[in-house]
Amino acid sequence: MLLRETVAALLAGPGKVFLDATVGYGGHAAALLDAGGPEARLIGMDKDPRAIEGARQSLGQYGDRVMLIHEDFRNAASRLDALGVATVDGVLADLGVSSPQFDEGERGFSFRSDAPLDMRMNPNSPTTAWHLVNQTPTDELADLLWNYGEERFSRRIAAKIDEVRQRKPIERTMELASLVFYAVPPFYRHRRIHPATRTFQALRIAVNQELEALREFLDAVPSRLSEGGRLAVISFHSLEDRIVKERFRALDREEKGRVVTKKPLIAEDDEISRNPRSRSAKLRVFEQGKASKE
Repeated sequence: MLLRETVAALLAGPGKVFLDATVGYGGHAAALLDAGGPEARLIGMDKDPRAIEGARQSLGQYGDRVMLIHEDFRNAASRLDALGVATVDGVLADLGVSSPQFDEGERGFSFRSDAPLDMRMNPNSPTTAWHLVNQTPTDELADLLWNYGEERFSRRIAAKIDEVRQRKPIERTMELASLVFYAVPPFYRHRRIHPATRTFQALRIAVNQELEALREFLDAVPSRLSEGGRLAVISFHSLEDRIVKERFRALDREEKGRVVTKKPLIAEDDEISRNPRSRSAKLRVFEQGKASKE
């Protein structure tokens, strides 16, 4: 996702050390290492142990130039401290759910497959989407759907969920998607995106505490950048992008560096044609250090 733009934005070069805080299956990491040459090194983190195993396979050719760690990116700064790494030259966070995670239907991230209501990126986390759907009070559930999904019919959907779960628990992804479909008004059912899309987004964000983790990450990681080092964040919806934009602007006002991307970089037409999901991707970049201000 935005691979060329990300490598260029992070100024990949010889001898640089990068942190890929959401390494996934290693696509961006490999591109950064290739661009940096044999002296570049990378620390990769991910809260999903399956992703770490996938990255271990795809990045094996780079040997000891890569260190992979099972860790939530909200803890990136403290993990760098534990490793004795004072600063890095570039940091990447590619937010949201990866394509492989969506494709693993049994994990319940999508209603394209019928699966248990799970949605955990880290399978060791205690809370699943099932818990939120079946145990959250109705008003709180409606607020969750609005705050994390910007779902305009959040109260109707929450009320319908409560009506159904009074009779029996809601267990499966397609069961929930069908429930949402009939909970919203008829005019809302046949739009470009399925009417359950925002509900699933909201539940996934809540299960994985994605926005809280993003805020913690953005508060701590900029101080771990070397002078002139860059932080790049790829977001996929307005809630994430707003947090990134506001935090980068605040750092700029505090004269801790500069916002490199006055407007976010977006995918070009050729990438969108290959990967339609990239249509919603936005890349913002911040550069550390007073010396970098113009």
